[in-house]
Amino acid sequence: MPHETAAPAPTATPSGSGSYIRLLATPGARAFTAGNLLARLPMGMFSVSAVIMIAGAHGSYALAGAVTATGLAATAVVAPWTARLVDRHGQARIAVPATAIAVLGSLALVLCVHHDAPVWTLFAAYAATATSPNTGGMSRARWAHLHRGDPAALHTANSFEQAADELCFMLGPVLAASLCGALFPEAGTLTGAVLLMTGVLVFAAQRATEPPVAPRTTATTSPFRNPGMPALLIVFLATGAVFGSMEVVSIAHAGGAILALQAAGSCAAGLVYGSLRPAGDVHRRLLLCLACMTALMSLPLLAATTTDSLPVLAGCLLLAGAATAPTMVTGMTLVQRFTPQAQLNEGMTLAVTAMLGGIAAGSAAGGWLVEHAGTATGYGAPMCAAALALVIAAAAHTVRRRWLREPS
Repeated sequence: MPHETAAPAPTATPSGSGSYIRLLATPGARAFTAGNLLARLPMGMFSVSAVIMIAGAHGSYALAGAVTATGLAATAVVAPWTARLVDRHGQARIAVPATAIAVLGSLALVLCVHHDAPVWTLFAAYAATATSPNTGGMSRARWAHLHRGDPAALHTANSFEQAADELCFMLGPVLAASLCGALFPEAGTLTGAVLLMTGVLVFAAQRATEPPVAPRTTATTSPFRNPGMPALLIVFLATGAVFGSMEVVSIAHAGGAILALQAAGSCAAGLVYGSLRPAGDVHRRLLLCLACMTALMSLPLLAATTTDSLPVLAGCLLLAGAATAPTMVTGMTLVQRFTPQAQLNEGMTLAVTAMLGGIAAGSAAGGWLVEHAGTATGYGAPMCAAALALVIAAAAHTVRRRWLREPS
């Protein structure tokens, strides 16, 4: 039987903003949340800063894109191993040195660009930033430890974390572009490095809320092998393709600033979703969220193909983002149910890694569609990716129900 937390399903009880006040009233929660937000903001800054810095120095967006893509690929390989070390040895013992290596990689990139070092050094320096720990995953692991056995509070915590992700996605690129434009091209990367190191130090210093390290045995296997996880990771992969294709198509169609509206819609929806107490099976809830996301992702396609009005497209992107956070919150809830407590960081990092792979694939697919079929048609890519995620989740749910009905 799949590994799931033996906790009762959340019940539908009225709530509101008070649930977030109670959440942050948890002893130690405000301190580690403040550090985590400081550390997470640079995640939306580094790629934009690197593109501006490298393209400005070398006059090539292709080179800038290749360097950032290399960093993304390196992160997909290194991040699960970093998370496994965090689970085995503790957040503070691993996160601080891992972040220090990543910060040194960012500083090395700045020096290589500034002193016109050989191109290969840019790839090597940016690849070193892959050791940066998954601060969002570590924060979710703390909430899971603090509120184990309380699915309602954990639901609110996951929603809060997803809203924080979206907020950093909105503010990070804007802050990076503003710093690089107003000061100097390296300012975004340098500021991001300082924020990352400071935030992780503050976060790691909150030892009272850090999950204890559970004993590991030689029989311990990767969370990837847990029943239900492979299919769920494929759902995250397809969901990542929604984000990657939407980003490329929207930038080509109307400029990058309009993407903030989708993030704003997701942030608002995440906060509302977290203030509710959804009842029912979490697997069915994921299907409902994916169905809503598929339907809402059709709105930008309709707007782009039927009108040239940017305000209409902007409104559709705002609505399209409304299903994103609930989907991610529900998906992360399932990751936590499929993953043993001692491996939560690794399990959630695997989900993030799958999403990064989907973002890369979605970016490539969206770019191909824009080039060969036009930007309006390109909006079909995120809708199709959302539909694919829905089909995969539905198939996995059907198989799971049949398997549970079979006599042992």
